[in-house]
Amino acid sequence: MDYITVERRLAAGTLRYYVAGVEEFGRFLAEQGITEVGQIEPRQVREWQMSLAERGQKPGTVAKLLTVLRTWFRYLRREHYLDRDIMAHITPPKKPQRLPVFFREQEVEHIYDDIYPDTFDGQRDRLVLRMLYETGMRRSELAYLKLANIDLQALSVKVLGKRNKERIIPIENELAHNISRYLALREQVIAEQRADNPGYKEPDTLLVSSKGKAVNDAKIYQIVEHYMSTLSNAERTSPHIFRHSFATHMLDEGANIDAIKDLLGHSSLDSTEIYTHVTKQHLKETYKHAHPRAKK
Repeated sequence: MDYITVERRLAAGTLRYYVAGVEEFGRFLAEQGITEVGQIEPRQVREWQMSLAERGQKPGTVAKLLTVLRTWFRYLRREHYLDRDIMAHITPPKKPQRLPVFFREQEVEHIYDDIYPDTFDGQRDRLVLRMLYETGMRRSELAYLKLANIDLQALSVKVLGKRNKERIIPIENELAHNISRYLALREQVIAEQRADNPGYKEPDTLLVSSKGKAVNDAKIYQIVEHYMSTLSNAERTSPHIFRHSFATHMLDEGANIDAIKDLLGHSSLDSTEIYTHVTKQHLKETYKHAHPRAKK
């Protein structure tokens, strides 16, 4: 846990997922009478993989759990608990290509309406939705975005992404004004907490609650669900859908795919190219519903 928290710097939610995955594999091994890591063979991993599939786990879930094991075994080799690569010949199941879900532009337009409570939390929620949509950040990146990494003069934010990879995302003037207004309210909240609690320590992150506590990624998920479940007809309304929407809408407007790759923090263009399929599918649907000959 220290290794994936401190060295790999994985998010809290990812940490819980990794721990749960290793613990589940441990229970499977115990059922096989295996109690020492030195006893583990690739055969046990394959049998676990088969048992997951038989229990109805989707290929994507099985692939993720195998990634968890791969990380765990890599750590065990590094610490000399193992002297061989257990996962060398383990092949994850192929995932069927699934196009990302995204919010329609007319749905996203509603986040700019006056739909928020006239409270500190309401103004923070407004900023959360705008930041997700206008920057394409992951929810964990937004939750842990440092105040020091926001440059309103340069109209940019510095984001720490996966594998500690930093990237600069530009922001437009209106969003910068929104951040500035929120910061003034945030300072009032912080001042109140300092007055009421002499031992209070201000979080170094942008987003806080009305009690002056840092907002975690689970709270961001809750905020998005609260608003977008009524504003959108999308099959899912998680924060990641804003990331998909950011990329899809940029492509629809003619943005360069390499620029979108850099803005999203993708290490490979393959991850970004999925959005070209979304755009093509969107165009087909538009043609089908709009062209008079296509309706026949």
